[in-house]
Amino acid sequence: MRPLAEKLRPQTLQDFFGQSHLLSGAHPLRQAIDNKQLHSMILWGPSGTGKTTLARIIANQVEGHFAQMSAVLDGVKELRVVVENAKKFQNIGQKTVLFVDEIHRFNKAQQDGFLPHIESGLITLIGATTENPSFELNRALLSRLSVHVLEPLNADELAQILQRALVHENLATMDKPARSSVISASGGDARRLINIIEQIALAKLDKLDVGSVGQLLQEKISVFDKGGDVFYQQLSAFHKSVRGSSPDGALYWMARMLVSGCEAKTIARRLLAIASEDIGNADPRALEITLNAWDVYERVGAKEGNRAIAQAAVYCAVAPKSNALYMAFNQAMNEAKETGDLPVPKHLCNAPTGLMEELGYGEGYRYAHNEQGAVATGQTYFPEALGERVYYQPVNRGLEIKIKDKLKQLRGSE
Repeated sequence: MRPLAEKLRPQTLQDFFGQSHLLSGAHPLRQAIDNKQLHSMILWGPSGTGKTTLARIIANQVEGHFAQMSAVLDGVKELRVVVENAKKFQNIGQKTVLFVDEIHRFNKAQQDGFLPHIESGLITLIGATTENPSFELNRALLSRLSVHVLEPLNADELAQILQRALVHENLATMDKPARSSVISASGGDARRLINIIEQIALAKLDKLDVGSVGQLLQEKISVFDKGGDVFYQQLSAFHKSVRGSSPDGALYWMARMLVSGCEAKTIARRLLAIASEDIGNADPRALEITLNAWDVYERVGAKEGNRAIAQAAVYCAVAPKSNALYMAFNQAMNEAKETGDLPVPKHLCNAPTGLMEELGYGEGYRYAHNEQGAVATGQTYFPEALGERVYYQPVNRGLEIKIKDKLKQLRGSE
């Protein structure tokens, strides 16, 4: 028995809901479809946004032979079969449109296998991925493809799909609050929405109100894929909320990740990076507080430990911000890579042997503790060919205000 999602799969663009930004008459993709001048492409978007359905419709619109592969199940052997069949269809004047689901799961060598057939025009490739193609596809393949981004379906689009599914399953009496709960539970995923309706139909509920439907739905499963693109986007939103001094945003994205199954230690690790990258010496306590929160988590477990990490997140969000240390260290690293052959000045070298003393190692070095204020004013600390450098420029926030004043005295020239 075919799943309901397969029964309801649209066959034409007129029946396809969502992605109006790609399928409007002015968009190059729609023009290519209408003119039957298809190009190889990547359809990048979350699950349930219509990638497979759109690929099938496109192949039908351009009157091409539709072939399908899955990167999870198939490999080079299956690609050879597709290529041989494509040659046969080419001989009778028909294009082959190859749809590859989850193309990001192919390794580099497998991805390279598509290149000669795309370049020769033997196949038109439509790859589908939920992951960022910039990271998951090799450059050679990506350079030959157009990337089209599919968006999660909005409430109106989901409502139209819901109505079709309800009518098909004779459930059109479902009340409005129950429909809203189903749409909310789908999370913008049309396939998930249709599967929910299929479950409701199989359950043969006496009432189709929000109470009975809600009991069946139980708890909405949040969108989260550890290691996937959604995960990194949420972690990015958390980081940017803390950097932007929004404790509320930080708490929201932290909660989103925890509810979705993210391990709190992942958030603690990111907070440590924030404490040095975005706060730095404006408030050095941020590092200590974040480490303490992680220690609490390890000692008492998730329930109380999550709260400690949330406390650290709020502290970091409201702390004064400075990326002066981050910028200074990056500058020093870049210059070190470019000047790695410059020798250490002799006055900064140790002279553990008599020969080295005779050669001048350590000569002229001034021991700071023997100088006034424990500062050897005027002593140089860089290779002679490089000259003295200034990397660290404290900002006028937090503790760095005092550090800046101190450096004016130490550097003398500021």
